[in-house]
Amino acid sequence: MFSHFEPSLLQFLNDLTNNNDRAWFNDHKQDYEDKVRSPALAFIEAMEPWIRMVSPHYEASAKKVGGSLMRVYKDVRFSKDKAPFKTNVGIQFRHEVGKDVHAPGFYLHIANDEIFLGVGTWHPHPDALKTIRDHIVAKPGPYEDAIHHGPFTEYYELVGDSLSRAPKGYDVNHPLINEIKRKDFIALCPLQTQDLYQPGFCELVASRFGRAQPLQKFLCEALGLRF
Repeated sequence: MFSHFEPSLLQFLNDLTNNNDRAWFNDHKQDYEDKVRSPALAFIEAMEPWIRMVSPHYEASAKKVGGSLMRVYKDVRFSKDKAPFKTNVGIQFRHEVGKDVHAPGFYLHIANDEIFLGVGTWHPHPDALKTIRDHIVAKPGPYEDAIHHGPFTEYYELVGDSLSRAPKGYDVNHPLINEIKRKDFIALCPLQTQDLYQPGFCELVASRFGRAQPLQKFLCEALGLRF
């Protein structure tokens, strides 16, 4: 039963950073399996009941491909950096109707240079983005309550891309115009390396995710999703 991650996970990611090529990875596939993928899948499986407690409409899918664990292979077709592998572990617990990384979700990012939890929706598609903006205009009070919720702001900070000007069709003098300008509705909660190694890591993650329930609920309501 999963309790916590081991230092060997970050050590493998460090080694991969220094040897980011296919030949090295092929020679160390079993190390990746033992030190990264298997522990990550065990964590996802252990998180399933915790995620259901945060919201019964989000999923923890411990599949090797197509589940909560993001693939290690990078899409380098349009990138200047042609290194073929990601040097982080990305785990997303998506909404049950979510098809991709743009869906509302809860996220864990593990890398040697930063470890954090993320909540919200990253780069939502244009129709979804407009729907969220319209919902802020229609229900400014609940949105402000969600982003200023004390248990939320204790750990999370809203981040992401924003427009420099108000989007077309929205009042430039709206009290929440800076929120309406957002292109991402995500918030991050930093973690410490030692957090990964503490027994009860799943409970810690679930507790922090729970603090973001008002924001996730607002986004789901905006998009017509159950929370």
